[in-house]
Amino acid sequence: MRQDLPYVLITAARNEAQFIELTIQSVLAQTVRPLKWIIVSDGSDDDTDAIVQKYASQLDWVELMQMPGGRSRSFGGKAHAVNAAYAHIRDLDFGVVVVLDADITIGKAHFAFLLARLHEDAALGVVGTPFQEINGETYDYRFVSIEHVSGACQVFRRACFEDIRGYTPLPVGGVDHLAVVTARMKGWRTRTFTEMVSVHHRKMGSAEHGTCASWYRTGIKDYTIGGHPLWELARVGIQSLRAPFVVRGLALGAGYFGAMVRRVDRPVPVEIQKFHRQEQMDRLKKLLHRIPPSRSSGIRRPA
Repeated sequence: MRQDLPYVLITAARNEAQFIELTIQSVLAQTVRPLKWIIVSDGSDDDTDAIVQKYASQLDWVELMQMPGGRSRSFGGKAHAVNAAYAHIRDLDFGVVVVLDADITIGKAHFAFLLARLHEDAALGVVGTPFQEINGETYDYRFVSIEHVSGACQVFRRACFEDIRGYTPLPVGGVDHLAVVTARMKGWRTRTFTEMVSVHHRKMGSAEHGTCASWYRTGIKDYTIGGHPLWELARVGIQSLRAPFVVRGLALGAGYFGAMVRRVDRPVPVEIQKFHRQEQMDRLKKLLHRIPPSRSSGIRRPA
């Protein structure tokens, strides 16, 4: 396939020795390889740096960048790492920026497929695919908008990435979600293509927190980026139907509404919060319209 949109690849990694070689091998197998791949070690103190350096010493398009150590794992750290890597390579001639997590593997045609989607539609600013957990679980796109692009692997048109000014550091996470919302507010289209998936090798929430703690933090994140309370209630209900039943939804709701009661700071600009809430309400209305009334009662039931 002709590479119409040369791309650079950025990966932020902190203590990813268990998985990062799987990620590297899947990138090496791509039918369309990146112009440059910057792997940013965000203060790793395991074998992450040694593994990356082994490949960087053999491949001139792979480079290890080391951030200062002594910091705890944080999603704000991911934003700082990605932005630092981008500043390092911005003078190269490329049209696409890919941000790939260090515990993800992809099929050999993954990037070729997504580059082709960008080439076909100049209005697309961010594209990606769903990620699949190692147990086979994926997002249920009946409830997640196809416009949502997972942070596991986000493929940005360069003009879009610069339009949103890269990733905005957020202390409790959501940097990738905020990037996609901001892109749409700026007029770009965003899209997940379900024809392919990536594989996430680390169990959700296991990097530093247990599953319940992870969903609690997700609730706080939803609040801090400006999520609407009604949307969050709907999300709590949906998550309560998934294992571990009820517990996941309760943890999510406790995080969000606890943050609301405490009036946790919302660092996201007000105009982005308003745009985000309006999108959520529009999606909620569409979901409700898909639920037909029961013939036997006034209760609405899922189709």
